Amino acid sequence: MPELLLDGHALEVAEGTSVAAALALASDGCTRTSVSGQRRAPLCGMGICQECRVTIDGRRRLACQTLCRDGMQVETRP
Repeated sequence: MPELLLDGHALEVAEGTSVAAALALASDGCTRTSVSGQRRAPLCGMGICQECRVTIDGRRRLACQTLCRDGMQVETRP
C-alpha cells in the first residue's frame, strides 16, 4: 500500500487510489482556493474541469488523473 505525504501528513492508501480519492478520504477534498477566495475541489473526475490541480513532487498535476505512489508528496496549497 502506497504511503504519501499530503500537506505534510503521512497517508496510507490502497493500491490504485487516485490522488483525488486520497484527498477526499483524508480531508474535505479541497484542492485549492480560487482568486475570489472560493474553495475548489475535484468535479468531473476525468481531467476536463482542472479543479483538482495540486502540486505533486514539485510539479502541477491533476489529482484525478494521477495514481498515488509510495513516497509521493502532494501539496494542495501553493
